[in-house]
Amino acid sequence: MEQQQSRPLDALNAARHKRVIVDLKNGKQFIGELKAFDIHINLVLEDAEQRHDGQTEKKMGKVFLRGDTIIAINVSEQ
Repeated sequence: MEQQQSRPLDALNAARHKRVIVDLKNGKQFIGELKAFDIHINLVLEDAEQRHDGQTEKKMGKVFLRGDTIIAINVSEQ
């Protein structure tokens, strides 16, 4: 009997090509379309924006975020 498990990387894979909100240890927040990730949770976002207090501070385009700087990743409902 095969048991289906939901692993953290499975959740990230389900979020691929969707808008995500990424909170970093330094207090910054990025919102963008999740394009790619690896086993270290390094992320590539496209059409990314850096936000502070819900306001866009800077449009970044394509960004690479190191997994060891990430606190949380949420799938955006926007």
